Amino acid sequence: MERGLLIDGKAIAAQIRQELKSETDRLIQNGVQPGLAVILVGRDSASETYVRGKVRACAEVGIHSEQIRMPEETSEDELLDQIRKLNRDSSIHGILVQLPLPEHISPNRVISEIDPDKDVDGFHPINAGRLATGLDSFLPCTPHGILQLLKRTGVQVAGKHAVVVGRSNIVGKPVSLLLQRENATVTMCHSRTEHLQAHTRQADILIAAVGKRHVITKDDVKPGAVVIDVGMNRNEQGKLAGDVDFEEVRPLASHITPVPGGVGPMTIAMLLYNTCLAAEASGDQNL
Repeated sequence: MERGLLIDGKAIAAQIRQELKSETDRLIQNGVQPGLAVILVGRDSASETYVRGKVRACAEVGIHSEQIRMPEETSEDELLDQIRKLNRDSSIHGILVQLPLPEHISPNRVISEIDPDKDVDGFHPINAGRLATGLDSFLPCTPHGILQLLKRTGVQVAGKHAVVVGRSNIVGKPVSLLLQRENATVTMCHSRTEHLQAHTRQADILIAAVGKRHVITKDDVKPGAVVIDVGMNRNEQGKLAGDVDFEEVRPLASHITPVPGGVGPMTIAMLLYNTCLAAEASGDQNL
């Protein structure tokens, strides 16, 4: 097998957006325009970039989007009041509160205030619980995007050994559940894992979601593995870099995602997908 084949997240995300445009057109013809509200508290530069990307993607597929910008000093109660208003707004089907939030605001309390039927990030405890127990729910966007990358690239998941490095509620835990749902055997690794390399070198599918630049090198990867890099870090020159040392690992891997251009575009694509699902449910439409 040829080694180092790039998994092009940009191209796959564009394909998904094209599919969603058709679904959105159909919903609009039936009187339901999907609507997404994005709340941004403060002036985090990375968050600003992400929000701009989400707004552009919404426009491309025909989703109505609203940006709600609140100052850094916004109180937790003020933010919760804003979420409650959006929960009652029938034109808004998805609510996303951009993380990170200022230190004086509890993200857990904020996420729990979002109507689970509008929780298009898939972070609400009810949706997390439904995922864990195998019930239908909004799937968290980055883990779902990873699964779509694998499926649309033709990577077999069933029966394979997947190793997930990182146990966050946003990526590590939910992607391990999704991979198990697809009949992979999953090993979870984290900062307290002893002999990490002994685990990663067994992986048919290796997912790096640590948030630490180049934590995965060629010595950590089995030849022929599929390597998915979720990391979004900055190097000394300020350029984006992943959790995987791409240049070292690519010759070993059968498939590998780049940073940028791998998992990132898929996260936004799956956010749009969830928003369309929420709109479909609200209008009892058939996509």
